[in-house]
Amino acid sequence: MDYERRFQDAINRLKAEERYRIFANLERDASRFPMAMWRPAGEEHSPREVTVWCSNDYLGMGGHKDVIEASVSAARAHGAGAGGTRNISGTHHPIVQLEAELADLHGKPASLVFTSGWVSNLAGISTIASLLPNCVILSDAQNHNSMIEGVRRSGCEKKVWRHNDVDHLEELLAAEPIERCKLVVFESLYSMDGDIAPIAAIVALAERYNAMTYIDEVHAVGIYGPRGGGLSEREGLAHRIDVIEGTLAKGFGSLGGYIAASAAVIDAVRSYAPSFIFTSTMPPSVAASATAAVRHLKRSNAERERHQDMARMVKHALRAAGLPVMDNPSHIVPVFVGDAERCRAASEMLLERHAIYIQPINYPTVAKGTERLRITPTPAHSEAQVADLVESLVDVWTTLGLRFEPAKVIPLRPAAQDPAQCVYPEMRKAAE
Repeated sequence: MDYERRFQDAINRLKAEERYRIFANLERDASRFPMAMWRPAGEEHSPREVTVWCSNDYLGMGGHKDVIEASVSAARAHGAGAGGTRNISGTHHPIVQLEAELADLHGKPASLVFTSGWVSNLAGISTIASLLPNCVILSDAQNHNSMIEGVRRSGCEKKVWRHNDVDHLEELLAAEPIERCKLVVFESLYSMDGDIAPIAAIVALAERYNAMTYIDEVHAVGIYGPRGGGLSEREGLAHRIDVIEGTLAKGFGSLGGYIAASAAVIDAVRSYAPSFIFTSTMPPSVAASATAAVRHLKRSNAERERHQDMARMVKHALRAAGLPVMDNPSHIVPVFVGDAERCRAASEMLLERHAIYIQPINYPTVAKGTERLRITPTPAHSEAQVADLVESLVDVWTTLGLRFEPAKVIPLRPAAQDPAQCVYPEMRKAAE
């Protein structure tokens, strides 16, 4: 057996399908986010300045002075590592503080922190379902890979309901005996399309048919709700959801994942989940930085308000230029390409010609034929950078012969009808 050839053949298949992932060597500048230095292969000693338009650090909290100071102070005080698993010397005070803040954020009695959001879904879903006798899991068709793996690891029966289709969910729930254990797992905000789940309807069905609810708020925590508790907080539904899962790596700008729930659920996952029991703990510096971000965003709405303004501005400007923005009510700005090769080419052209970094989103992250560029505005982006983004995308779309749409002018808000209130030139022209 030529082992090496087998691996190379596997890589070549990915390249032939335009699915091979190339990582851009970026050096973030915390003081100038979203600016970064790009070091192209073979030119590592000659970095180029680029603007990042696809960061999941949605609010720029990774560069917030309080977050950085908390991390540095904790590293000086406690060292770089955690010292072991939670059971073996790894339950340090900063992580206890973080879990208390997260429980409070979601109005739950307890929370449990993991090393990533992927692991928290894997551990949370698989452990909760496996501890429920004869449990059936009802999973949204567009759930994240981490949730799918959690469902698979549980060993329970699985039923998939059509994406955001509450009628189909009810049909599946109604087919089960009322006394059977059921776990409904879904996301609040689906990050590739930017659409939002009908949370109230899902919760009402779960209550009617005696099912537990498990919501992934990864792309919403920190960003939505009066204290950053996500869409379940914004909709006043957090208290009716059994398990809320989130990440610390996006809206909070740090690293790690967590679940928040009743004391019994958290204790059960803590006690039974192998991916928690046998994994070294998040370092104190990371826990402290996450705690600082959570505390800040509980108090401050400035970042959220600016973030939403920028998302509306970018969508408006792109649509006015005829670029095919996929409609959604969230901060995610997907621009449709529909071809893997041209999606990668668009990304490369933006980086090399215009110093703009936007990662191509291809299969298996999205279905074949739905490839897109996924733009994520942040509060730190400027109006000048928005103008540059639009001009650059128009150039790329024209050069590659990609499809434009009829220009759409949709007011940002009632005040934007007044030309004096339209600070972005394209918006002012449209209002006039």
